[in-house]
Amino acid sequence: MRKIIESTFVSMDGIIDDTRPSTASRAEPQHWGQPYWDEDHGSYAAKLVYSADALLLGRVTYEGFAEAWSSRDGEFADRMNNMPKYVASRTLEPSETTWNASLLQGDVAEEIAKLKEQPGENILKWGTGELDRTLVEHGLVDEFHFWYFPVIVGAGKHLFEGAGFDTTHLKLADVNQFASGIVVHVYVPK
Repeated sequence: MRKIIESTFVSMDGIIDDTRPSTASRAEPQHWGQPYWDEDHGSYAAKLVYSADALLLGRVTYEGFAEAWSSRDGEFADRMNNMPKYVASRTLEPSETTWNASLLQGDVAEEIAKLKEQPGENILKWGTGELDRTLVEHGLVDEFHFWYFPVIVGAGKHLFEGAGFDTTHLKLADVNQFASGIVVHVYVPK
């Protein structure tokens, strides 16, 4: 069975993104995270991407990634661009999912459970948002990779803010520390 691997950037004060509609663009990970993106960061991201053969994305992450990656080239960008993407959204239409993407239709939890049963490598899920509530609630995430950045943002959306699911206990499986100060904690369900 394939694994769902969740990868999320988190500030020291638990911020994962700006609020929608945006009230603090400084809270967007591309703003506060970029100063720490170095060779260690790139190598770890590549390890995750090359261990997967598909991406699972919510609408917001999908739209941001499609804009950022579709015009890039090079080995890593080619991998990102060519991987199949599965997008969970209640607002996008199938015709709006370009960039080698398919819109998940119907019950998202059921569709993702079916994806996990298909042969293949890991399915990598970037970003944390509304989709994660469903994934955690239904026990569909096999590994969480929380990238803790040495920055305090002060405003924005917190990790699993308003999640609404029961307490979920995790077991620390690995820790990766980078020279930039980023520490990636890998957790698995207990």
